Amino acid sequence: MQLEITGHHLEVTDSMSNYVREKADRLKRHFDQVMNMHFILAVEKQRHKAEASMHVSGNQIFADAHADDMYAAIDALVDKLDRQIVKHKEKLKNHHRQEAAHIVEAAAETD
Repeated sequence: MQLEITGHHLEVTDSMSNYVREKADRLKRHFDQVMNMHFILAVEKQRHKAEASMHVSGNQIFADAHADDMYAAIDALVDKLDRQIVKHKEKLKNHHRQEAAHIVEAAAETD
């Protein structure tokens, strides 16, 4: 997995970078097929903004979050990404289950 961290109007410190990497590992726990992730950390006036885009197999996932503290913004961002990854994973599972159910029903009708 390729992880890129960028700062706008902000110097990304080692502690921030390590914190983002820890949170990114949490996201990989749910979905192993994450190809690359790009985090952008920015300061807009007094608000801290964290946004990320992820390329997973066959889909692009994007989320952003605002907070008064950069670490809180990163936490909110990772929570949003986590929900989106779980939703994407469920869509993949449900699609295959429905297809298999139709095949079983069709086989039962022909018997």
